[in-house]
Amino acid sequence: MRFPIPPRSVLFVMIAFLGCAWASAKEARPPNIVFMFADDLGWGDLGSYGHPYAQTPHLDQLAKEGTRFTQFYVTGVTCNPSRTGLMTGLYPARYPKYAADFGFGDRETITSLLQQEGYRTGHFGKWHMGPKSTSVNGSYGIDEVEVIGGSHDDPEGRDAELFKAAVEFIRETAAQDEPFYVNIWGHSTHFPVHVAPELADHFQAAKVKRSDFSLTMQHKFDECLQIGGDLDESMQQYLADVYSLDLNVGRVLAALDELGLRENTIVVFSSDHGPAPVILGQKKPRQYSNNMLGYAGVYRGGKHENYEGGTRVPFIIRWPGHVPSGRVNEDSVLSFIDWMPTLSRIAGVKQLPAQLDGEDVSDIWLGEARVRTTPLFWKTSAAGSTPVMREGKWKLHLPRRQGVPPELYDLSLDPAESQNIADQNPQVLAAMTTKLVAWVAELPPQYEKLKSNED
Repeated sequence: MRFPIPPRSVLFVMIAFLGCAWASAKEARPPNIVFMFADDLGWGDLGSYGHPYAQTPHLDQLAKEGTRFTQFYVTGVTCNPSRTGLMTGLYPARYPKYAADFGFGDRETITSLLQQEGYRTGHFGKWHMGPKSTSVNGSYGIDEVEVIGGSHDDPEGRDAELFKAAVEFIRETAAQDEPFYVNIWGHSTHFPVHVAPELADHFQAAKVKRSDFSLTMQHKFDECLQIGGDLDESMQQYLADVYSLDLNVGRVLAALDELGLRENTIVVFSSDHGPAPVILGQKKPRQYSNNMLGYAGVYRGGKHENYEGGTRVPFIIRWPGHVPSGRVNEDSVLSFIDWMPTLSRIAGVKQLPAQLDGEDVSDIWLGEARVRTTPLFWKTSAAGSTPVMREGKWKLHLPRRQGVPPELYDLSLDPAESQNIADQNPQVLAAMTTKLVAWVAELPPQYEKLKSNED
């Protein structure tokens, strides 16, 4: 039986309809997600965030092609708490068993939620989300887990191998035509910082002029000298480690372009908390402290501290056609506690955990201007530790011991948290204290830990 050939005009309509349907299906496909996480990188360690000497061309270009946020926060000031908050959508202080020792239990993670939506999920590099038994394929809904250490002798940078493994995962998944989510969690700039000679040579001309840096950085220069370090050599080493990280980021971006994945891939770069301190008072401090010249810009503090230098981090996101390009968002206060609800909204996750501490800020990622609806909180997993809260322009630190005054700062006027104005603002202090004490009351009265695991 022969069917009549439709007229040419009908054929054109049919082809147009099929083309529109194909385009619509392509547009409806959820985006890939590439999340690159540095270790101990300071807010001010990139060229785009104001470092006077850093060479980070790929990350600076990523910022030009996407949006750079200046008020973005982590959920903890050491490695595991920072990862716990973003992976599970709960503040780490809510876990009665310290997640570095015990993992997340049966708590849903962003990777398990995305896996249920058809994403292929991968994790490459640093783990620090539970005991060694958790770092296996299938854990937390991660299809492929490769815990890869760094190599200080690699001229491509200490994270080169883990970035290469992640690129291979992207290539394999692209060949299967599946959406993917991948964590690429490096070791730069965690101590010890000691790069290959080929990288260090790139910064031989860098000489420290202390006036190029904020007042909050000067103590670190002094401490570097106290342990017998050389400021120029230490800076050259640190800059080279950051530069190697940038080179590896560039390799991921190049692979996405080569595979034609740029347009439908969300690329995020950030750091797990502020820069590590120079450690004084140890018999052999140089092993941990030499070359540790991470920069938090004007912000006070760093790793282990809930001041802005410890909690505020760089955050760059690119998603062509969705996230505004060339934008610097200086107003929105965002956090990795928002990671799970935000990505879930974008990826079409249908069922979220009943308890979430963050909020969906996908509209802010996509360029909307609004104030977040929830405060931000920080507290370590110790019963008597200092709780901290940010709400609007205000930052409150409650004391650990009686007799010690609370600290209140107006970050819009004093981003360095240098002037405690609690006495001048009794109403603000009272209102925030009530909220912060109520939040602490929700937390476990005691915590179970197996060992010291505050990397």
